[in-house]
Amino acid sequence: MRVVRFALFAVLGLTLVAPLTAQAPVTVTDLSRLNTTAAEISKLNDSLRKTDPTLATEVDKALADAKDEIVYLNVKLRKDGAVTRDEYSALRDRLETLRIKAQGQKVSAAPVPDDKAAPTMVSVPVGTEFDIKLQTSLNSGITKVEQRFEGTTILDYAQGRDIVVPAGSVVRGFVSSVRSAGKIDRKGSLTLSFDEIRIGNRGLRLRASITQALDPKIKDDATRIGAGAVVGAIIGGIIGGGKGAMLGVVIGGGGTIAATEGSDVDLPAGTILRIRLDQPLDVPIER
Repeated sequence: MRVVRFALFAVLGLTLVAPLTAQAPVTVTDLSRLNTTAAEISKLNDSLRKTDPTLATEVDKALADAKDEIVYLNVKLRKDGAVTRDEYSALRDRLETLRIKAQGQKVSAAPVPDDKAAPTMVSVPVGTEFDIKLQTSLNSGITKVEQRFEGTTILDYAQGRDIVVPAGSVVRGFVSSVRSAGKIDRKGSLTLSFDEIRIGNRGLRLRASITQALDPKIKDDATRIGAGAVVGAIIGGIIGGGKGAMLGVVIGGGGTIAATEGSDVDLPAGTILRIRLDQPLDVPIER
């Protein structure tokens, strides 16, 4: 009886553990999807070239490298019989970043019904700053170039009576450069680039740079003091006065975050980032 119970527990244990440890293998179909994505990006880039030839050239170069990676993974799959899920995911994320770049100023939105007036475009000027809460942990010791991340805006941004960018809007970006702390130069660094903001069901192109980073505990402390505009005033005052910059981190030109204490840059989920618009953000508002 004991043997039967042991066997039953062993089977149940394997049944429970297997879904947690098993990782679906990368297939020829998966790699075919990457080729399809690359072809879509190429078509988008043909249109982008008419309005932004400089960015289109940048996308072309990066896309060529990505296509080489796709070929490499196909060869590896045929030769070794396996491609790791991490290799596939990293390349898929790089292609997604290129897709967003190739879309240029294109707005992804649900169609406007005929019985409604077309939305009014409101322009958020260069230099406008937003405070966002990082949803993804980033560390210069393990983070990879082109790794994507997300954050959400903390406060509403309004012009007059219009709430142009509501709190909770998703801001997306990618790691454009990374350097881990080494034995000689022991200061790690990260450069974060922002390329998209989602407002409701619309995806808008975003060009912004990080200007400050704040310990996530600051927002918790502020929330205990007050809510809404009070929290915003406290956060804004701390960041604006330069008193609350995250310990051991300095923000350099181009949004590069560098460690100052001989370690890797560590940005846990919840870190508050202040970003500054490098290009106007045109937002459609329905009135």
